[in-house]
Amino acid sequence: MSESFGEITADVPPGDWTDLLEFARDRGYVFFDWLTGVDEPPDAFSVVAHLYDPVTRAHLLPRTRVPRADPRLPSAVGVFRGADWHERETFEMFGVVFEGHPNLVPLLLPEGFEGHPLRKDFVLAARVAKAWPGAKEPGESGHGSPSRRKTLPPGVPAAGWGRDTEER
Repeated sequence: MSESFGEITADVPPGDWTDLLEFARDRGYVFFDWLTGVDEPPDAFSVVAHLYDPVTRAHLLPRTRVPRADPRLPSAVGVFRGADWHERETFEMFGVVFEGHPNLVPLLLPEGFEGHPLRKDFVLAARVAKAWPGAKEPGESGHGSPSRRKTLPPGVPAAGWGRDTEER
């Protein structure tokens, strides 16, 4: 356990995930706020939830890591019904399988979508067709586009501006 910015973080192995959630719920952390995944290449995904105790106004971040090769975790839906859609989204976006989930089907992406778009190794088709425009200035990316002409702001004369004018 660690504390940062008033929130306690509790790290457990995947096998203790639901036990930690039950323990927290039974001690007042009855408000399930959210659950998500974090891609941590090259070997794992973290699954993090946010729980809240409305009486003491305390925050808890339960966290576990699942291996990238077989990302499986017991479902939290039996402990917090509100975890249902969060687990479905995490399954769809990261590929983490929540064992025992009552309806682990895609939630957001169109039918037939392949891959998990929030994984860092997911290739965005738009980036294959066209280089990321913000990576470098135009003309510096090596794709042959012309360099942007350097211009002065509107109303600034081309010569004799600033100290040079005053000293003359």
